[in-house]
Amino acid sequence: MHKISIQEIGGIRIGQTENADAGTGCTVLLSPEGMRAGLDIRGGGPASRESGLLDPLAAAQTIHAVVLGGGSAFGLSAAGGVMDCLEQNGIGFPVGVTRVPLVVQSDIFDLTVGDAHIRPDHAMGYEAARLALESPNYRDGNFGAGCGATVGKFAGMETCMKTGIGSYAVQLGELQIGAVVVLNALGDVFDWKTGQQIAGMLLPDHSGFGSTETLMRGRIDIIENKFTANTTIGAVITNAAYDKSQLCKIAGMAHDGFARSIRPVHTSVDGDSIYALSAGDVKADIDLVGTLAAEVMSEAIICAVRCAESAYGYPAACDIAFLKG
Repeated sequence: MHKISIQEIGGIRIGQTENADAGTGCTVLLSPEGMRAGLDIRGGGPASRESGLLDPLAAAQTIHAVVLGGGSAFGLSAAGGVMDCLEQNGIGFPVGVTRVPLVVQSDIFDLTVGDAHIRPDHAMGYEAARLALESPNYRDGNFGAGCGATVGKFAGMETCMKTGIGSYAVQLGELQIGAVVVLNALGDVFDWKTGQQIAGMLLPDHSGFGSTETLMRGRIDIIENKFTANTTIGAVITNAAYDKSQLCKIAGMAHDGFARSIRPVHTSVDGDSIYALSAGDVKADIDLVGTLAAEVMSEAIICAVRCAESAYGYPAACDIAFLKG
């Protein structure tokens, strides 16, 4: 097994765009020929569009694009721009008079970063889809939907850290599998192999890490208004051949990667969601692929920490003294 680029996985193209001044953006994963897709939502507060398409009982067996975006529910209009771009390029489900692109979307809450009143919109979605079709431009770090991503926010934004979007992919024989993740968690982030904390809530003087779980244990009464600027979203991409129900299972197993790397995770104020996507025909054992899905997701989370740059007054791991030492 060896590492490959996420963009080497065939059949799925990735484009992204962002407004760096506003601290938001979107990332589009699309397949002109259509891709099979599943979804598993574990967080209590998702912002999503057309997620019902991925119910195994729904009629559609393939979709054409997944949008990962910022802007919370306000940013869901980006999918309309993706649809227009795909329709203009003859991509979608044929209905006689036109083709209807099937596009799903999940968003993070990044409204407290940059400008709260600028969110991914029709134009941003259109441009990200155009780039995916014409000149795929995926990059890890403060790009696309990761532009305004932060973690460790239980005590508020004053002690959080800047993160971003990250990816990781591997090849085992013919099998290719990778993950893209937008790391925007309430909780703290850990290296899944060593157990070492690599991001999360900082002490007030930024001299070390605080502990979200310890802070939570300090009170058992109900908190009516938890800080809610959260949600980690991502996608597993593989060239293995699975149907929608199998991909839902793989997406569920990929959440083990979230659980290994983020504590706490899947809270009532996160909207943690993972898509699983396939446009390939390689035959592979589903349990192997699900196990690898969790691993590449955890590695993508590490990538999202290490590739981020400090922005909007929030420090990234690369600029924090005690992490550099």
